[in-house]
Amino acid sequence: MQRRTFLQTALAGAAMAQKRRTEVSIDGDQFKINGKLTYAGRSWKGMKIEGLLMNSRMVQGTFDDLNPETRGKWAYPDTGKWDPERNVKEFLAAMPEWKRHGLLSFTINLQGGSPEGYSRLQPWENTAIDPDGNLRPAYMQRTERILNRADELGMIPILGFFYFGQDQRVKDEAAVKRAVENAMNWLLARDYRHVLVEINNECDVRAYDHEILKPARVHELIEMAKGMTKGGRRLLVGTSYGGGTVPKANVVKSSDFLLIHGNGVKDPKRISEMVRQSREVEGYRPMPILFNEDDHFDFDKPENNMLAAVKEYASWGYFDPGKSDYSDGYQCPPVNWGLNTERKQGFFRLLKDMTGT
Repeated sequence: MQRRTFLQTALAGAAMAQKRRTEVSIDGDQFKINGKLTYAGRSWKGMKIEGLLMNSRMVQGTFDDLNPETRGKWAYPDTGKWDPERNVKEFLAAMPEWKRHGLLSFTINLQGGSPEGYSRLQPWENTAIDPDGNLRPAYMQRTERILNRADELGMIPILGFFYFGQDQRVKDEAAVKRAVENAMNWLLARDYRHVLVEINNECDVRAYDHEILKPARVHELIEMAKGMTKGGRRLLVGTSYGGGTVPKANVVKSSDFLLIHGNGVKDPKRISEMVRQSREVEGYRPMPILFNEDDHFDFDKPENNMLAAVKEYASWGYFDPGKSDYSDGYQCPPVNWGLNTERKQGFFRLLKDMTGT
Protein backbone atom coordinates (compact mmCIF):
# COMPACT_ATOMS: atom_id res chain seq x y z
CA MET A 1 0.00 0.00 0.00
CA GLN A 2 1.46 3.34 -1.04
CA ARG A 3 1.96 5.86 1.77
CA ARG A 4 0.21 9.16 1.31
CA THR A 5 2.51 12.13 1.04
CA PHE A 6 2.21 14.88 3.62
CA LEU A 7 0.92 17.25 0.92
CA GLN A 8 -1.88 14.82 0.10
CA THR A 9 -2.75 14.53 3.77
CA ALA A 10 -2.73 18.29 4.23
CA LEU A 11 -4.92 18.84 1.19
CA ALA A 12 -7.34 16.20 2.39
CA GLY A 13 -7.49 17.91 5.77
CA ALA A 14 -8.17 21.25 4.12
CA ALA A 15 -10.97 19.75 2.08
CA MET A 16 -12.52 18.26 5.21
CA ALA A 17 -12.07 21.33 7.38
CA GLN A 18 -15.42 22.35 8.76
CA LYS A 19 -16.52 25.77 9.83
CA ARG A 20 -14.84 26.32 13.16
CA ARG A 21 -16.75 27.47 16.22
CA THR A 22 -13.98 28.43 18.63
CA GLU A 23 -11.07 30.86 18.33
CA VAL A 24 -8.57 31.77 21.02
CA SER A 25 -6.84 35.14 21.17
CA ILE A 26 -4.71 37.09 23.60
CA ASP A 27 -5.26 40.63 24.77
CA GLY A 28 -2.33 41.69 26.93
CA ASP A 29 -2.14 39.13 29.72
CA GLN A 30 -5.67 37.85 29.19
CA PHE A 31 -7.22 35.11 27.09
CA LYS A 32 -10.28 35.57 24.95
CA ILE A 33 -12.50 32.97 23.35
CA ASN A 34 -14.39 34.20 20.31
CA GLY A 35 -13.48 37.77 21.19
CA LYS A 36 -14.79 37.61 24.77
CA LEU A 37 -12.71 37.34 27.92
CA THR A 38 -12.73 33.91 29.51
CA TYR A 39 -14.83 33.68 32.68
CA ALA A 40 -16.15 37.12 31.81
CA GLY A 41 -16.65 39.39 34.82
CA ARG A 42 -15.68 36.69 37.28
CA SER A 43 -13.75 37.29 40.48
CA TRP A 44 -13.55 35.00 43.49
CA LYS A 45 -12.52 35.84 47.05
CA GLY A 46 -10.86 39.00 45.82
CA MET A 47 -8.99 37.25 43.01
CA LYS A 48 -9.53 38.09 39.36
CA ILE A 49 -10.57 35.04 37.36
CA GLU A 50 -11.64 36.79 34.16
CA GLY A 51 -9.09 36.25 31.38
CA LEU A 52 -7.46 33.13 32.86
CA LEU A 53 -7.26 29.72 31.21
CA MET A 54 -7.61 27.03 33.86
CA ASN A 55 -6.37 23.71 32.54
CA SER A 56 -5.37 20.11 33.20
CA ARG A 57 -2.61 17.84 31.91
CA MET A 58 -4.34 15.12 29.87
CA VAL A 59 -1.43 14.25 27.57
CA GLN A 60 -2.27 10.57 27.07
CA GLY A 61 -5.53 11.21 25.23
CA THR A 62 -3.98 9.87 22.02
CA PHE A 63 -1.63 7.35 23.67
CA ASP A 64 -0.47 4.18 22.00
CA ASP A 65 2.63 2.03 22.40
CA LEU A 66 4.28 0.70 19.25
CA ASN A 67 6.78 -1.37 21.24
CA PRO A 68 5.37 -4.92 21.55
CA GLU A 69 7.60 -5.58 24.58
CA THR A 70 5.95 -2.84 26.69
CA ARG A 71 2.48 -2.57 25.14
CA GLY A 72 1.02 -5.07 27.60
CA LYS A 73 1.90 -2.81 30.55
CA TRP A 74 -1.10 -0.59 29.74
CA ALA A 75 -3.77 -3.30 29.58
CA TYR A 76 -7.25 -2.49 30.88
CA PRO A 77 -7.97 -4.62 33.97
CA ASP A 78 -11.34 -5.75 32.65
CA THR A 79 -10.09 -6.93 29.22
CA GLY A 80 -6.41 -7.67 29.75
CA LYS A 81 -5.56 -5.65 26.62
CA TRP A 82 -4.48 -2.14 25.75
CA ASP A 83 -6.90 -0.37 23.39
CA PRO A 84 -6.08 3.12 22.01
CA GLU A 85 -9.55 3.42 20.50
CA ARG A 86 -11.23 2.83 23.85
CA ASN A 87 -8.88 5.37 25.40
CA VAL A 88 -9.77 8.16 22.99
CA LYS A 89 -13.51 7.36 23.09
CA GLU A 90 -13.54 7.60 26.88
CA PHE A 91 -11.53 10.83 26.69
CA LEU A 92 -14.08 12.34 24.31
CA ALA A 93 -16.96 11.23 26.52
CA ALA A 94 -15.42 12.91 29.59
CA MET A 95 -14.74 16.30 28.01
CA PRO A 96 -18.22 17.85 28.52
CA GLU A 97 -18.07 17.10 32.25
CA TRP A 98 -14.69 18.83 32.54
CA LYS A 99 -16.13 21.86 30.76
CA ARG A 100 -19.18 21.93 33.04
CA HIS A 101 -16.83 22.30 35.99
CA GLY A 102 -15.06 25.29 34.45
CA LEU A 103 -12.11 23.62 32.72
CA LEU A 104 -11.42 25.59 29.55
CA SER A 105 -8.13 24.01 28.52
CA PHE A 106 -6.15 20.77 28.62
CA THR A 107 -2.74 19.66 27.38
CA ILE A 108 -2.34 16.77 24.96
CA ASN A 109 0.93 15.86 23.30
CA LEU A 110 2.04 14.27 20.05
CA GLN A 111 4.67 12.39 22.07
CA GLY A 112 2.59 12.04 25.22
CA GLY A 113 4.32 11.95 28.59
CA SER A 114 5.68 9.23 30.82
CA PRO A 115 2.94 6.59 31.13
CA GLU A 116 4.43 5.71 34.52
CA GLY A 117 4.08 9.28 35.79
CA TYR A 118 7.82 9.68 36.34
CA SER A 119 10.38 7.47 34.59
CA ARG A 120 14.15 7.29 34.27
CA LEU A 121 14.04 5.01 31.22
CA GLN A 122 11.30 5.09 28.60
CA PRO A 123 11.43 2.00 26.36
CA TRP A 124 7.87 2.37 25.10
CA GLU A 125 7.22 4.07 21.77
CA ASN A 126 4.46 6.63 22.03
CA THR A 127 4.95 9.19 19.30
CA ALA A 128 2.87 10.63 16.49
CA ILE A 129 6.16 11.68 14.88
CA ASP A 130 8.19 9.09 12.97
CA PRO A 131 12.02 9.14 12.72
CA ASP A 132 11.94 11.33 9.60
CA GLY A 133 9.59 13.91 11.09
CA ASN A 134 6.45 12.68 9.34
CA LEU A 135 3.13 12.40 11.17
CA ARG A 136 1.67 8.97 11.81
CA PRO A 137 -1.93 8.86 10.52
CA ALA A 138 -3.43 6.78 13.34
CA TYR A 139 -2.13 9.15 16.01
CA MET A 140 -3.22 12.21 14.09
CA GLN A 141 -6.72 10.81 13.55
CA ARG A 142 -7.11 10.47 17.31
CA THR A 143 -5.70 13.97 17.79
CA GLU A 144 -8.12 15.35 15.23
CA ARG A 145 -11.12 13.84 17.01
CA ILE A 146 -10.08 15.46 20.29
CA LEU A 147 -9.39 18.84 18.72
CA ASN A 148 -12.70 18.77 16.84
CA ARG A 149 -14.63 17.99 20.02
CA ALA A 150 -12.84 20.78 21.87
CA ASP A 151 -13.82 23.16 19.09
CA GLU A 152 -17.46 22.13 19.47
CA LEU A 153 -17.33 22.59 23.25
CA GLY A 154 -15.52 25.94 23.21
CA MET A 155 -12.36 24.56 24.83
CA ILE A 156 -8.74 25.54 24.13
CA PRO A 157 -6.34 22.59 23.83
CA ILE A 158 -2.62 23.08 24.42
CA LEU A 159 -1.03 20.79 21.85
CA GLY A 160 2.54 19.80 22.67
CA PHE A 161 4.80 18.41 19.98
CA PHE A 162 7.89 16.86 21.64
CA TYR A 163 8.56 15.04 24.90
CA PHE A 164 11.99 14.28 26.35
CA GLY A 165 11.20 10.60 26.72
CA GLN A 166 10.52 10.19 23.00
CA ASP A 167 12.40 12.91 21.10
CA GLN A 168 15.34 10.54 20.59
CA ARG A 169 13.11 8.58 18.19
CA VAL A 170 13.36 11.51 15.74
CA LYS A 171 16.65 10.94 13.96
CA ASP A 172 18.19 14.41 13.57
CA GLU A 173 17.63 18.17 13.71
CA ALA A 174 16.33 18.29 10.15
CA ALA A 175 13.66 15.76 11.10
CA VAL A 176 12.74 17.79 14.19
CA LYS A 177 12.21 20.86 12.02
CA ARG A 178 10.28 18.80 9.50
CA ALA A 179 8.01 17.57 12.28
CA VAL A 180 7.27 21.13 13.40
CA GLU A 181 6.54 22.14 9.83
CA ASN A 182 4.31 19.12 9.27
CA ALA A 183 2.41 19.57 12.53
CA MET A 184 1.82 23.28 11.93
CA ASN A 185 0.67 22.65 8.37
CA TRP A 186 -1.62 19.92 9.64
CA LEU A 187 -3.22 22.31 12.12
CA LEU A 188 -3.51 25.17 9.65
CA ALA A 189 -4.93 22.94 6.91
CA ARG A 190 -7.79 22.07 9.23
CA ASP A 191 -8.39 25.72 10.04
CA TYR A 192 -8.00 25.18 13.77
CA ARG A 193 -8.22 28.51 15.57
CA HIS A 194 -8.55 27.28 19.15
CA VAL A 195 -5.21 25.50 19.64
CA LEU A 196 -2.22 26.77 21.61
CA VAL A 197 1.06 25.17 20.53
CA GLU A 198 3.67 23.97 23.05
CA ILE A 199 6.84 23.11 21.13
CA ASN A 200 8.10 20.74 23.79
CA ASN A 201 7.40 19.71 27.34
CA GLU A 202 10.01 21.01 29.80
CA CYS A 203 12.68 22.15 27.38
CA ASP A 204 15.29 22.38 30.15
CA VAL A 205 15.19 18.66 31.02
CA ARG A 206 18.65 17.25 30.27
CA ALA A 207 17.25 14.10 28.67
CA TYR A 208 16.53 15.88 25.38
CA ASP A 209 18.78 14.59 22.59
CA HIS A 210 18.40 17.39 20.06
CA GLU A 211 20.07 20.73 20.76
CA ILE A 212 17.30 22.67 19.05
CA LEU A 213 14.83 21.37 21.67
CA LYS A 214 17.00 22.62 24.55
CA PRO A 215 16.70 26.04 26.26
CA ALA A 216 19.41 27.86 24.33
CA ARG A 217 17.85 27.16 20.93
CA VAL A 218 14.21 26.19 21.37
CA HIS A 219 13.17 29.75 20.53
CA GLU A 220 14.21 28.96 16.94
CA LEU A 221 11.35 26.46 16.72
CA ILE A 222 8.94 28.90 18.36
CA GLU A 223 9.81 31.49 15.72
CA MET A 224 9.55 28.89 12.99
CA ALA A 225 6.06 27.86 14.11
CA LYS A 226 4.93 31.47 14.49
CA GLY A 227 6.13 32.19 10.96
CA MET A 228 3.82 29.62 9.42
CA THR A 229 0.51 31.11 8.31
CA LYS A 230 -2.59 30.39 6.32
CA GLY A 231 -4.50 33.30 4.87
CA GLY A 232 -2.50 35.64 7.08
CA ARG A 233 -3.55 33.75 10.21
CA ARG A 234 -1.17 31.92 12.56
CA LEU A 235 -1.40 30.01 15.81
CA LEU A 236 -0.13 31.10 19.23
CA VAL A 237 3.09 29.37 20.31
CA GLY A 238 5.27 28.84 23.38
CA THR A 239 7.16 26.12 25.25
CA SER A 240 7.37 24.96 28.85
CA TYR A 241 10.05 24.60 31.52
CA GLY A 242 10.53 22.06 34.29
CA GLY A 243 9.19 22.48 37.80
CA GLY A 244 10.35 25.59 39.63
CA THR A 245 12.14 27.09 36.60
CA VAL A 246 11.55 30.64 35.39
CA PRO A 247 11.61 31.09 31.58
CA LYS A 248 14.77 32.42 29.94
CA ALA A 249 14.92 35.67 27.99
CA ASN A 250 15.21 34.08 24.53
CA VAL A 251 11.97 32.14 25.05
CA VAL A 252 10.18 35.07 26.69
CA LYS A 253 11.01 37.29 23.71
CA SER A 254 9.73 34.74 21.18
CA SER A 255 6.67 33.34 22.96
CA ASP A 256 3.05 34.44 22.79
CA PHE A 257 2.46 33.12 26.32
CA LEU A 258 4.64 31.64 29.06
CA LEU A 259 4.32 28.05 30.30
CA ILE A 260 5.81 27.15 33.67
CA HIS A 261 5.51 24.09 35.90
CA GLY A 262 5.00 23.62 39.61
CA ASN A 263 6.32 20.06 39.94
CA GLY A 264 8.63 19.82 42.92
CA VAL A 265 7.42 23.17 44.30
CA LYS A 266 6.09 22.28 47.73
CA ASP A 267 5.71 25.82 49.07
CA PRO A 268 2.92 27.87 47.44
CA LYS A 269 4.96 31.00 48.11
CA ARG A 270 7.46 29.81 45.52
CA ILE A 271 4.64 29.52 42.96
CA SER A 272 3.82 33.18 43.55
CA GLU A 273 7.49 34.12 43.34
CA MET A 274 7.90 32.27 40.02
CA VAL A 275 5.09 34.31 38.46
CA ARG A 276 6.57 37.59 39.67
CA GLN A 277 10.06 36.62 38.49
CA SER A 278 8.73 35.62 35.07
CA ARG A 279 7.34 39.12 34.63
CA GLU A 280 10.78 40.55 35.36
CA VAL A 281 12.65 38.55 32.68
CA GLU A 282 14.17 40.57 29.86
CA GLY A 283 11.77 40.74 26.95
CA TYR A 284 8.62 40.34 29.01
CA ARG A 285 5.65 42.41 27.96
CA PRO A 286 2.03 41.89 29.06
CA MET A 287 1.35 38.26 28.18
CA PRO A 288 -0.45 35.35 29.84
CA ILE A 289 1.42 33.11 32.25
CA LEU A 290 0.16 29.55 32.61
CA PHE A 291 1.10 26.67 34.82
CA ASN A 292 0.13 23.71 32.66
CA GLU A 293 1.62 21.09 34.97
CA ASP A 294 1.65 20.97 38.77
CA ASP A 295 1.46 17.80 40.86
CA HIS A 296 0.48 19.50 44.13
CA PHE A 297 -3.04 19.42 45.48
CA ASP A 298 -4.38 20.29 49.00
CA PHE A 299 -7.51 21.70 47.37
CA ASP A 300 -9.37 21.83 50.68
CA LYS A 301 -6.70 23.95 52.37
CA PRO A 302 -6.55 27.77 52.50
CA GLU A 303 -3.12 27.74 50.83
CA ASN A 304 -2.16 25.60 47.86
CA ASN A 305 -0.31 25.97 44.57
CA MET A 306 -3.48 26.52 42.57
CA LEU A 307 -4.58 29.44 44.73
CA ALA A 308 -1.06 30.89 44.82
CA ALA A 309 -0.93 31.02 41.02
CA VAL A 310 -4.36 32.61 40.67
CA LYS A 311 -3.56 35.23 43.32
CA GLU A 312 -0.71 36.37 41.06
CA TYR A 313 -3.06 36.30 38.04
CA ALA A 314 -1.59 33.21 36.43
CA SER A 315 -3.62 30.30 35.08
CA TRP A 316 -3.06 26.93 36.72
CA GLY A 317 -2.93 23.35 35.40
CA TYR A 318 -3.71 20.19 37.34
CA PHE A 319 -1.28 17.26 36.90
CA ASP A 320 -2.44 14.05 38.53
CA PRO A 321 0.10 11.29 37.68
CA GLY A 322 -1.68 8.42 39.41
CA LYS A 323 -0.88 4.83 38.52
CA SER A 324 -1.61 2.40 35.72
CA ASP A 325 -4.65 0.57 37.02
CA TYR A 326 -7.66 2.55 35.71
CA SER A 327 -8.50 3.81 39.18
CA ASP A 328 -6.27 6.79 39.77
CA GLY A 329 -4.86 9.87 37.98
CA TYR A 330 -4.84 11.29 34.45
CA GLN A 331 -1.29 10.42 33.34
CA CYS A 332 -0.79 6.67 33.46
CA PRO A 333 -2.64 4.43 30.98
CA PRO A 334 -5.09 2.89 31.17
CA VAL A 335 -6.63 6.20 32.27
CA ASN A 336 -10.06 6.63 33.74
CA TRP A 337 -10.92 10.06 32.31
CA GLY A 338 -13.84 10.61 34.66
CA LEU A 339 -14.02 12.34 38.03
CA ASN A 340 -13.61 9.03 39.81
CA THR A 341 -11.30 9.85 42.73
CA GLU A 342 -11.42 12.19 45.71
CA ARG A 343 -8.40 14.06 44.38
CA LYS A 344 -9.98 14.69 40.98
CA GLN A 345 -13.25 15.68 42.63
CA GLY A 346 -11.38 18.07 44.93
CA PHE A 347 -9.77 19.85 41.97
CA PHE A 348 -12.95 20.10 39.93
CA ARG A 349 -14.99 21.18 42.97
CA LEU A 350 -12.60 24.06 43.68
CA LEU A 351 -12.42 24.91 39.96
CA LYS A 352 -16.20 25.05 39.68
CA ASP A 353 -16.49 27.26 42.74
CA MET A 354 -13.68 29.53 41.57
CA THR A 355 -14.96 29.97 38.01
CA GLY A 356 -18.65 30.15 38.89
CA THR A 357 -19.67 27.66 36.24
